[in-house]
This record gives sequence, C-alpha cells and structure tokens, in this order.
Amino acid sequence: MHQTFLRGYNEALVIAQARTAATFERGAVAEATGLTPQAVSKVLARLLDDGVIAPAGVRRPATGRAAGVYELVPTSRYAIGAHVSRRTLRLALTDFAGVVLESAVVPLPTDFTPAELLEALAAQVAELRGTRDLGRRLVGVGVGMIGPLDHAAGTVRDAHGLRHWHDVPLAAQAQQALGLPVHVDKDVTAGVTAEAWRRGPGLRDAALIMVESGVGAGLWLSGSAHRGAHTNAGEFGHTVVQLDGPPCACGRHGCLEAVHDQAVRAGDIARAARVLGVGVVNLLQTLDLGDIVLAGADLLRHSPTYLTAVTAAVRTQVPRADWLTVNVSLSSLAENAIAAGAAMQILDARYGVPGLTPEPKTIRAYG
Repeated sequence: MHQTFLRGYNEALVIAQARTAATFERGAVAEATGLTPQAVSKVLARLLDDGVIAPAGVRRPATGRAAGVYELVPTSRYAIGAHVSRRTLRLALTDFAGVVLESAVVPLPTDFTPAELLEALAAQVAELRGTRDLGRRLVGVGVGMIGPLDHAAGTVRDAHGLRHWHDVPLAAQAQQALGLPVHVDKDVTAGVTAEAWRRGPGLRDAALIMVESGVGAGLWLSGSAHRGAHTNAGEFGHTVVQLDGPPCACGRHGCLEAVHDQAVRAGDIARAARVLGVGVVNLLQTLDLGDIVLAGADLLRHSPTYLTAVTAAVRTQVPRADWLTVNVSLSSLAENAIAAGAAMQILDARYGVPGLTPEPKTIRAYG
C-alpha cells in the first residue's frame, strides 16, 4: 500500500510540473519536486509508456551532457464537467491541460428533480462523447452542484432553492446512469479548482466568488481546495451582513445573497456589486487571501461594474491594503469556469497529489 501511494504521489508531482510548463527536463523536475533524479527517471518512463508525456527534443547546454526534454500530451486524457445551476445544465469537455474543447448548455425544468437532472446529464454527456473518439482516454465526469452537499459521500443535502434534493446520493446515481467514474463537489469548489489547475502553484490562497442563481465562494487555501469538516465550506452567500435584512432561502435574514439579490431585483446592479464587495472584504479579513476571482453568469453580464466595485472595496476597506495586497480578477474561463473545474477535479482525483484532493468513496479510476 505504501509503495502504491508513493508511486502515485511521485507521478502526481511530475504531472503537476508538466501541466505548468511548456516543456521540462529531468533535472528541473527533480529540483522542483525534491525527488531524486533516479526516481524522476522511473516516473518519466511510466508516463511515457502511458502516453501522458512525450519526448520534445534534446537540450544541449554549453557545458555538460545533453538532457532530454519532455512535454505533456493534452490529448492523452479527457474529462467532462457539468455545472448544475437552478436554471441550466452546462457541460464542458476538457483535455489534460485543462483546455475547454467543447461546451454546451441546456435549460433545466423549474425546481427540477434528481431524475430530470440525470436524464439531461446522460443526454448531454452522450452528445459530447460523440464529438470525438475518446475511448478509454475519458477519465470520467465531474459535477459541480448547488450546496449544501457532502463531497466525500457524493450526497446533496437540501440544495438551496430546490425542494427535491434532500440527501440525494448524486454521485452514485450519476455513476450508474453514465457508466463512468463520477466526482461530485460544490459548484464553487469546482470553479476555484479550475483556476488553480490553470494558474499553477502561484495560486496559494484564493477564493472564487460566484454570482449565478445565488452567491458562493470556492476556497483554495495553502495550495489545495478547502472543504471544511463536513465538506460544506463555501456558503459565503449565507453570511449575515444586515441583521434586519430580507429573508433568505436558507431561513435566516439579511444574508449577503438576500441583500445582494434584493438590489438586483430593484435594478440597482451598482449597489449589488458594492454589497458583494463588502462580503469579499469580510472574507479577506477572516482568511487573508492573496487572490479573488470573480465568476458566474449573472456577475459576468455586468463584469465591469462588479470588478470595479470589488476592487475598490479591497483597496479602500482592507486596513493596510498596501501590505495586505490582493489581486482581483475575472475568471479566465468565463461561463465555463464551474463545468471546466468539475472536469479538472475528475482529472485531479486520478492524477493529482494524493491527500490534497481526497478521492470520493464512489470514484473508480480508469487507465
């Protein structure tokens, strides 16, 4: 068991380097990972056999021996990700580098049931699989779902705003319906995973703030997804910002989401963006983050307003903003952030560093 873990761990370290560099060589990987050159050579040999990496020439230094150069093969593995919102189902097919190759979005029935979601999911996955000859290179399907949910068990627990989702074992049901490994996580956690997968090790402490049929935050702390004691972290929209505020879907009053949405319904997007900015500053004061990534279809429709308001709040409301610097940006994947992130999570569950992204109980790895 220890040897199997070590082998997977070493492979994951090398793949992480391959994902974030156009080309790489054995010595650079050894230096970056702390593995011995011999261990790196063994990992490279296995990854070459699997077709995950390929030779990319030889580097000939002015002095010393020539070194073999390698590169990731993006088409060696694929994953499909699904983003379930209260209104739509969005899917994305990504390659091993996290590039979105195909995407699709279909409407969902109002207050949809688990059976209605599974029917739509199966149809859309089949359609995406038909666009390319994926074969066994398709690792599985990731699902970014509305919370609260238990990521470890793959169970949705009373999703906000959906009446039919009390303790639904979505991962097990979807795996049976699709015949593929399935990974279920909160939508916002999937989204922040996408940003981390694409941006590399430089993203250490960050939050992805999503505004789409609700408000949530995916947390990336100390270089890995933070899910909390019950794997339900990220209910950012259900933190109270106004004690006598409007009622919220969660049963409380004055939640950030409720106050924000009240401003949206009144047509005051500028105020809604300022409310979100206040919430972001509260989060920064609690967690001391270095990056805030803004995402979600509702936010992106007014992205200049939200980006300006949140940036201004960070610059003016965080004490010592000259020292506690924070980078505020829009998601690099636009509307596909959650779906692509869910796809990258299924890749990470199979090829990521063991222990950083826990493998759900229902998942089976192919390949």
